[in-house]
Amino acid sequence: MSGGGEAQVAGLRLRSPVLVAAGCGGTGRELAAYAPLADLGAFTTRTVTSDPRAGAPAGRVVESPSGLVHATGLPNPGLDHFLATELPGLVAQDVRVVVSVAVTSAADAAALARRLGRAPGVSAVELALAPPGGRAEDAADEDLFAALEPHEAAGMVGTVARELPRGLPVWAKVRNDPDRVVAVARACVDAGAGAVVVGDGLPAMLPDGRPGGLGGPAVRPVALACVRRVVDALPHVDVVGVGGVATPTDVRAFLAAGARAVGVGTALLHDPTTAARLAAVLREETR
Repeated sequence: MSGGGEAQVAGLRLRSPVLVAAGCGGTGRELAAYAPLADLGAFTTRTVTSDPRAGAPAGRVVESPSGLVHATGLPNPGLDHFLATELPGLVAQDVRVVVSVAVTSAADAAALARRLGRAPGVSAVELALAPPGGRAEDAADEDLFAALEPHEAAGMVGTVARELPRGLPVWAKVRNDPDRVVAVARACVDAGAGAVVVGDGLPAMLPDGRPGGLGGPAVRPVALACVRRVVDALPHVDVVGVGGVATPTDVRAFLAAGARAVGVGTALLHDPTTAARLAAVLREETR
């Protein structure tokens, strides 16, 4: 179990076990206006794809009791723009940068990994494996978000891991699915993942019928159960827990379940100071 001060995930020493989860910190400039990003364990970027994506139509985020239902379509400027503009800005803020990526094929995964492996300032690559809140609206893009079988997830992880330089770890982000999470996590680790990020939105639906993901406090008990299952089955694996983290008590619960660190996501959309406040509380507790 990590303490309230530093943490270590896949060989990376982090200043705090509190991280920004993928897709909830914008470009980093937004959160930096409230507190220094350097006080956090790491900043996980919005999920980047090889080509730019406009994302889903308006109405992509809807409030739900104890959470948010989101179907974003992963809007992002594409890898070229990210490397030229967003990454340098994050690196300049002295924060560990974990780049979240989504890929459509082995060839796409290899090409993207090679580019990131040459980019200065990248601390880890988080490979998103079927995040339900990022569902594409175009049928042609459905493969980007299909529920991967363990061997398919392992193939993607293995491709990325082989193309990255030694010492740059892959974090495999797997779905909050109590029935499958251990099998998928084990396959990813066997394929070369240095850590497993356990937790994503639960499959849900927007009022207009579009599929999406439910995030926020409503998913926390499921996320905790999934973290514990992975830790119990794979005690040698570093796990990052994500799902409804909003208070110091939430952080302690994930750490007690065996997570090395936690990702703060939906809470940042309500209060952008959440991650910084949690990191400060945990630091104070260790003094």
